[in-house]
Amino acid sequence: MDRVYWVQLLVVFCLGLFVGILCQNDSDSSITAVYIVTLKQAPAAHYYGELKKETNVFNHGSPHRRKNLHGPRNKWISHQSSDSYITRVHDSLLRRVLRGEKYLKLYSYHYLINGFAVLVTSQQADKLSRRREVANVVLDFSVRTATTHTPQFLGLPKGAWLKEGGYETAGEGIVIGFIDTGIDPTHPSFSDDLSKNSYPVPSHFSGICEVTRDFPSGSCNRKLIAARHFAASAITRGIFNSTQDYASPFDGDGHGTHTASVAAGNHGIPVIVAGHHFGNASGMAPRSHIAVYKALYKSFGGFAADVVAAIDQAAQDGVDIISLSITPNRRPPGLATFFNPIDMALLSAVKAGIFVVQAAGNTGPSPKSMSSFSPWIFTVGAACHDRVYINSITLGNNVTITGVGLAPGTDNDTMYTLISALHALNNDTTVTDDMYVGECQDSSNFNQDLVQGKLLICSYSIRFVLGLSTIKQALETAKNLSATGVVFYMDPFVIGFQLNPIPMRMSGIIISSPDDSKILLKYYNSSLERDEFSKKITRFGAVASISGGLKANYNSSAPVIMYYSARGPDPEDSLLDDADILKPNLVAPGNFIWAAWSSLGTDSVEFQGENFAMMSGTSMAAPHVAGLAALIKQRFPNFSPSAIASALSTTASLYDKNGGPILAQRSYANPELNKSPATPFDMGSGFVNATAALDPGLIFDSSYNDYMSFLCGINGSGPVIFNYTGQNCWMYNSTINGADLNLPSVTISKLDQCRTVQRTVVNIAGNETYSVGWSAPYGVAVKVAPTHFSIASGEKQVLNIIFSAIMNSTTASFGRIGLFGSQGHVLNIPLAVILKISYNITNG
Repeated sequence: MDRVYWVQLLVVFCLGLFVGILCQNDSDSSITAVYIVTLKQAPAAHYYGELKKETNVFNHGSPHRRKNLHGPRNKWISHQSSDSYITRVHDSLLRRVLRGEKYLKLYSYHYLINGFAVLVTSQQADKLSRRREVANVVLDFSVRTATTHTPQFLGLPKGAWLKEGGYETAGEGIVIGFIDTGIDPTHPSFSDDLSKNSYPVPSHFSGICEVTRDFPSGSCNRKLIAARHFAASAITRGIFNSTQDYASPFDGDGHGTHTASVAAGNHGIPVIVAGHHFGNASGMAPRSHIAVYKALYKSFGGFAADVVAAIDQAAQDGVDIISLSITPNRRPPGLATFFNPIDMALLSAVKAGIFVVQAAGNTGPSPKSMSSFSPWIFTVGAACHDRVYINSITLGNNVTITGVGLAPGTDNDTMYTLISALHALNNDTTVTDDMYVGECQDSSNFNQDLVQGKLLICSYSIRFVLGLSTIKQALETAKNLSATGVVFYMDPFVIGFQLNPIPMRMSGIIISSPDDSKILLKYYNSSLERDEFSKKITRFGAVASISGGLKANYNSSAPVIMYYSARGPDPEDSLLDDADILKPNLVAPGNFIWAAWSSLGTDSVEFQGENFAMMSGTSMAAPHVAGLAALIKQRFPNFSPSAIASALSTTASLYDKNGGPILAQRSYANPELNKSPATPFDMGSGFVNATAALDPGLIFDSSYNDYMSFLCGINGSGPVIFNYTGQNCWMYNSTINGADLNLPSVTISKLDQCRTVQRTVVNIAGNETYSVGWSAPYGVAVKVAPTHFSIASGEKQVLNIIFSAIMNSTTASFGRIGLFGSQGHVLNIPLAVILKISYNITNG
């Protein structure tokens, strides 16, 4: 067996043994936990990243000039000895402070954070926090994981890809780093031999591939150019299962393989699931490179200490974009949501020139459900696209009921007899013996003679949602009984649960509505014939045919904001005060997304053993934007992260395919029946427009110093900022409010009579004349100056925006500013005002 594999097993064993020694005393004083410790000395990126910050973000340049952009990170690579020096400093500090005591250092953070993760008792953590070298000590916390047609829906083949020279060059030279559950390197979506064109690894990148038994030598190539895993924090807690979770970059879940292929999977890969062909898949930037930093796991999710280590390594390796389809399990405590180890590490990543994309979270549709907080992070919500798979069953009384299921139909619309699983039990089985027998999980419970050639009716209960029962097992039962197909009716206790279309190798349908399920059962029961005296069933009279759900249909009302997509306003702190930051930034396709699946993925039982899976969530939306950001980075190699964010935001669409306003689902239960026009708190700037983002005309830019001025403007934040960055707020001449950040949106959480904000745009296109129009939020008067301006290429223009409250209200209202260029550029700037005070209440 692989030597590295045994070494890793030994490490896991030793960590577990060490934790056992630390925890053998049951007293509170000896209870250990993982803490993230940062030191006051600035991290390496704050030294070697300065050139990146000063780069002219609006110089188009030629692609070969990208080397200059990564000068600071190349410089870091040549200073690898600094790694060992910083590690020695960390080790020396621990030895001095915890002299003679037991502890376990898990990571040394070098690049984005100068610090380490360590397993200690609370008393030991207190000792560390009192040292003058130590800036901050934070308890580790948990995190969780939050396409064949979407390239066409986003217009890539005839739009953005065409502008980049076609899919064979789309994203070339760009490295996307994925902090997720790993990757299956054997999947054809990540092969590097599908094109005859050369595929060099970018010279600015220096990542490596781990080699283990389940991630052997040769797993990486010119497409998948780096892969590592981070699990030390999980191991110390005794919850890491090396068999299920894999102590390697290999994806035992499926989520990471899925997200990586959405952003950067190869073009034209056949999607074959359950023996059915569903088209060909492609990532958004199929020519870009993939670097994997596994920090999340099937059995427990992940922990901040491991995620920060993954982010730190990705930045040090030289990725251009970081994609995070993960969110914290709880809102960060403390002074502000922005001050947590993950967001602050990502701030340093942005300083180093890395564009960061994060899923908004799947906690919608309630207000303030957002799980991605900071203005330097590009937050993506989920919308549906226009492709849907509709299945239906037609009953013998000519009633047709719709449902889901990627299944073939019955032959030639022939009507087949329906039989309930509860009426097909063998003589040895009763409902009393097994109350879940109606879920069809064991063929030995049924009489094959009764079922053969019929449509078997099975119950879909909460146990399917929990994974205790599966569609796959019910289909196996039906196959063993020689049934023609399966019909699942929804248990009335399963309310508001959205089913992904599930692949079936035989005729079948899931009736997802409890009300429609009642219609089916009423028809079935009314068609039974019984003996007058014994009441035994003598004839099953109900018949039906299944249309099948393999053929895609296209809905012109898309996109629609999904009910689960987290909503704004952005919570500034654990007290749910509102931040002057618009979240989400925009929305992208996230519902019913086909993408690659790990050969050993277990996240969805129904797709186990398949090469592709259909998944839904903001986890699927974020990598769409990561891939589209790669196309922008390829076209504008000198763009800063905020310039990329601006290009995506200002060009986003406000309308669906019908030309009407984008709608948002408002309810978990019956979401299709509860929709209304989406607001910026639902969709940010709108639905991503890939082609327009490659030609935005004007750019709103914000720098690292701007973000620091914003953080320093939070009351009492000075010590916290120093703890995380090693920088004093007095270094910044002035502080600013969130509304004053040069973002492509304006959010004011409290408008006390009147407020003026400024926005500065830079022209990255040719000379152009713009007119300015706006619609004011309800209860607010808005004035923008100038209303017309001419701007030459490379020039700046300041916009003064005056907000005046004309009524008292605590209800959020929304408006927009539009910039309309003479050369066809149109920019959309959303406005949001929450609390409005039109006069001084005390004096009034």
